[in-house]
This record gives sequence, structure tokens and C-alpha cells, in this order.
Amino acid sequence: MSTSKGKLFVFAAPSGAGKTTLVRDVLANFSRCVFSISVTTRKKRETEIDGKDYLFVTEKEFLEKIKNNELVEWEKLYDYYYGTPKDFIDGYVAEGTNVVFDVDVKGAVSIKKFYPEAVLIFVSPPSVEALKERLVKRKTETDEDLKKRIERAEMEMSYRNRPEFDYIVYNIELEKAKSEIKKEN
Repeated sequence: MSTSKGKLFVFAAPSGAGKTTLVRDVLANFSRCVFSISVTTRKKRETEIDGKDYLFVTEKEFLEKIKNNELVEWEKLYDYYYGTPKDFIDGYVAEGTNVVFDVDVKGAVSIKKFYPEAVLIFVSPPSVEALKERLVKRKTETDEDLKKRIERAEMEMSYRNRPEFDYIVYNIELEKAKSEIKKEN
């Protein structure tokens, strides 16, 4: 068993900023890291794997997790619940494994309150306009969900300069953003 505790690295950004791509790169290039799997009531996308990308649950199951204080943070976004299970984090940190998160900005700030030592990284797109283009190109949302994500983007961008965030990574060009993250670690 490891004598040092694992660290928490929390990536947050508006939908379409590239945080998931950057998180995947971190996980592929750094050892002793595990991805924090969020719980959600959202429907599984065709490319997602239950238990790897998310833990997909019913709304009733999610509300039970809230009631039992099993989540470090949770929020209802775009008509679906998302949250981070506490036992998952604590187990890996205790054994010395770093936990990497891919969450929304409010979830990141909540994690920092619960775990002040967490390192928060804001992934910023070049502009809200570029973000809209990325969301449209990826074709993973319905028109209604796409509209909601674009409307929320401005609020999420306002978090970029909050003191809870330790780093801002500007994802204008993906390879440069990946290099910037590798430099910081």
C-alpha cells in the first residue's frame, strides 16, 4: 500500500471546449491516474460504455444517492442529473492513485470546497462562437440540448477567472493545449 495520498486533478469547461479530449490525453500519458466516473441520469450515447464513461442510473436511483450523502457534488443540467461518488474518490486517493475529473464548472468549485487540495484546471475555448461550431460539428446532442448547452456556455465562461481555478488552459489548438498540460505536471 502506498504511503502517499493521491491527488485530485479537476478539468472543467463549457461543453465543447475540449476537456474530455484533454482528460483522455492525461490518462493515456500519466501513470497512477484514474478517471473519476460520474453518475448520470442522461441516456447513454452510442459510443459510451456504462461503468467506464459514466454510471448510468435512473432518476430514482440518483435521488437516493443524494439522500444518502453518497455524492461529493451533484447538479441537474439539461434536464439530467450528474454527480461525483465520494467513495470512488476516497478509495483511490487513500491508495495513492491520482483521480482525474471531467466535470462542469459548478461541480469543480464544489469539489474544491470538499477537497481544498484539489487542482482545478479551466479549459477555455477560443471564443463562445468557436464553442458553438464545435458543438454543432460533434453531432452528439439533439437540437434542443444543443441550444441549452450554448445558452449555458456564457455563464460557464464567467468561471474562467474565479480564484478556485489554479490553471487556465486555452484550447485554441489541441496539440498546444496538450503540451501546456504536460508542462504543468
